[in-house]
Amino acid sequence: MYSKDELKQLKKDFWEGFGLFCANHPVLGKRKSKFMLYNTKMKGVELKFDANREGAFVILEFNHSSETDRLSKYEQFERYKVLMEEEFPEGLNWDFAYRLETGNEVCRIYSQKTGIDIHRRIQWMEFYRFMAEDMLKLERAFREVKDVID
Repeated sequence: MYSKDELKQLKKDFWEGFGLFCANHPVLGKRKSKFMLYNTKMKGVELKFDANREGAFVILEFNHSSETDRLSKYEQFERYKVLMEEEFPEGLNWDFAYRLETGNEVCRIYSQKTGIDIHRRIQWMEFYRFMAEDMLKLERAFREVKDVID
């Protein structure tokens, strides 16, 4: 079991390691900005990473404060589900009512890799490979669909 400070350091080491991995990645190392993340140019729409004891997650999140706007944007993307999932042979997870730890509700489209644990440093390369590759795929899908959505 980790103390609060040890857990904080573990997460810091993990994300710093991910940054180094991305800097040396054949595709990402050449990009000025590694990932789009919060720069989607759509209000209330963000790309995110999560890594925890349950696994790795690459997320397209709709977190607009207006429930109507949030669901509307999610439904617009859902219309293009086939296109969004083209590069994801196992599909994506579609959740229109995901509850965050804060209690706020958001909509999410995400890819996940389970069976790995952020507390096991030996598994970090699995996290890094999955997160980098799936975020590149999710970004491509987002860009394709974004162009046809208002």
